[in-house]
Amino acid sequence: MKLSLAQVEHIAELARLSLTDEEKTRYQEQLSAILDYAEKLQAVDTSAIPPTATVLPLRNVMRADEPRDSMSREDVLANAPQVKADSFRVQAVLE
Repeated sequence: MKLSLAQVEHIAELARLSLTDEEKTRYQEQLSAILDYAEKLQAVDTSAIPPTATVLPLRNVMRADEPRDSMSREDVLANAPQVKADSFRVQAVLE
């Protein structure tokens, strides 16, 4: 499927891109090639293949949520650049 320059300009406008004439021509060729490839993929018979969300087996990579003691206030504040009243002191961002 060959895209026109007007279609490429429309896509660039939607993406808020400012393209030169050379870039428009290059993207016209590249996007047209991508659409041609997608057309070829549409022609492949996939009726015997069940729909899948992933090709990898699902597994939980998170550790078990087990309660444990937290760090002491002194350890938490040990590397703080500034401390005030047992808290991190930061510069105000609102007036």
